[in-house]
Amino acid sequence: MALGYDNRALGRGAEQALVDEGLRAHMLRVYNYMASGLALTGIVAYLVASTPSLAQAIFGTPLQWVVMLAPIGFVLFLSARIHRMNFSTAQLTFWVFAGVMGLSMASIFLAFTGASVARVFFITGGTFAAMSLYGYTTKSDLSRFGSFLFMGLIGVILASIVNIFLASSALQFAISVIGVLVFVGLTAYDTQRIKETYLEADDHETTGKKALMGALTLYLDFINLFVMLMQLFGQRRD
Repeated sequence: MALGYDNRALGRGAEQALVDEGLRAHMLRVYNYMASGLALTGIVAYLVASTPSLAQAIFGTPLQWVVMLAPIGFVLFLSARIHRMNFSTAQLTFWVFAGVMGLSMASIFLAFTGASVARVFFITGGTFAAMSLYGYTTKSDLSRFGSFLFMGLIGVILASIVNIFLASSALQFAISVIGVLVFVGLTAYDTQRIKETYLEADDHETTGKKALMGALTLYLDFINLFVMLMQLFGQRRD
């Protein structure tokens, strides 16, 4: 009996080790997609901001609204259609989205000094890494914070839209502070959710799509956290 129990325990241990190894590989894939998307966004943003004629053609015309709103369209499209796409199409859509987001993020490079952009980027990276690690390792169930974080996100979006017309510096400060708290929380929450959804994947392609959507989610958390911190700590050009 003891031998049979030991064999079953060893079997369960080996199975759990296999799951843990697969999960680590999955999360590494998520972070690689996310980092690659951020790199592409940064390169495009820098190239646009450092090319005055191109920057003027985008941000000096109504085209700026297309550039600012297009990433939202890509996110909605990818979220709604990814299950019907093949994996290569989903990947291509993700890379195009990251490039278009770079066009939008060029406005950050134009409005703030390069030194402050670099400084806030590293602050964002450190904060993101700490919260994502917490979300990955914690035994606490973060799902109970999901509805609260979602309501905070909706509030930030609505307040940001209102402030486009009000242009209130006090309201912008409040939005940025609340936004930082919301996206810090979402980073941990989304990381844990990505970890959990891995265990529900049915096949290799489904796992790949989940890695891509997980990367998109964390990419958006990072970008929005970066933008909020830029509003608080960025140094504007004279």
